[in-house]
This record gives sequence, C-alpha cells and structure tokens, in this order.
Amino acid sequence: MSFSIYQLKPQFQQLLQPLMRALVRCRVTPNQITLATMLLSVVYGAALAMQPQRAGLWAGLAGFLLLRMALNAIDGMLANATGQKTRLGTLLNEICDQVSDVALYLPFMLVLHAPLVVLAVAAALLAEFAGVLALSVGAARRFDGPMGKSDRAFWFGLLGLLIAWGAAPLLLHGVLALVIALSAWTVVNRLRQALRASAPATP
Repeated sequence: MSFSIYQLKPQFQQLLQPLMRALVRCRVTPNQITLATMLLSVVYGAALAMQPQRAGLWAGLAGFLLLRMALNAIDGMLANATGQKTRLGTLLNEICDQVSDVALYLPFMLVLHAPLVVLAVAAALLAEFAGVLALSVGAARRFDGPMGKSDRAFWFGLLGLLIAWGAAPLLLHGVLALVIALSAWTVVNRLRQALRASAPATP
C-alpha cells in the first residue's frame, strides 16, 4: 500500500473518542452525522463559489476540511460503537463523500485554470470509484493512496491557503498537477491491489 494520510486514521480516531462518546449520549446517529457533513460541505462550497474573491474563505478551507475529516471518522466510530452499521449508512457514506468533494473542489475553477480543476475533480471521483469497484471482484473496499480522500483534503486545503496568501499561479497549478498525477497513480494502485486481494490462494 502506498503511503496515505488514511493510514493515520486509528490515531486520529483515538483523539475523537471523547466527542464520539458525547454524541452517543445525545443519541446522534451515524447517518445524521454523514448527512450533516455533506450539507455543511455544500454550504461552504457555495460560499466559495459565490465569493471567490474572499481570501478568508480560502484560508478557512483547510480548517473546514479538517473538521470534515473528523466528522467522517466519527460517523463510522458511532456506527461501530452503537451497533448501527446499516446498508443505507454504507451507501450514504460513499455518495455523500463524492457530493462533498465536488461541492468543495469545483469552486477552485473560479480562481485557477478551470480545465485542470475539472480534471482533478474527475480524477478524484475515479479514484473513489476504483476503491468501490474492488467489491465487484470479491475484494474489500480499497483505501490505498497516495491520493485518497484524506490526502486530497490536505492538498486542497494547502491550495486554499496558497490562494489566500496570493501565491504565484505557477505554484498553484503545479500543486494541482501533482494532485492529478497522484490521483491517477491511486486509481492504478487500487485496481492492482483489488486484483491481488481477490486472487485465489495458491495451493
């Protein structure tokens, strides 16, 4: 498996344990967290699209993406802790993540080279599709890097900070090109690992 921020998930979940226990006491459900996270992402993305000149919104994106990662981790933790893992929850988790990615990352078209942004978002969706596609060959859902959901959040958060600080277009587009290249690598890596995991054991 290529390195991915996703590999730090167990440590991140440990930090979130107190919040998770508080949500359990308040009877919050995993699906409520999943849907609320998507709604917040759509609202933040709409704010970026309507006011792309606001440097503060771009600077705040990194913090919002960290919050989104925390909420994404908590919904799974809640499901495991309360025995509320459902097929609906699995479907919502996948589709809401993709809606959130599109809502938060497409507004970069307004300040960066639009075709590059569209390609980056398309590559991100394709990487997640490759991860889910593993299920069709009998393997587990793949989360391999190097450009998984958490990694994208890091790089797009960094892009937001660079935009807020007025970084040179060459640097901004260089980061975006890196995201695209690593997303393509991720697609290949996830498909390869899915095939390897689904291969019959050698006698």
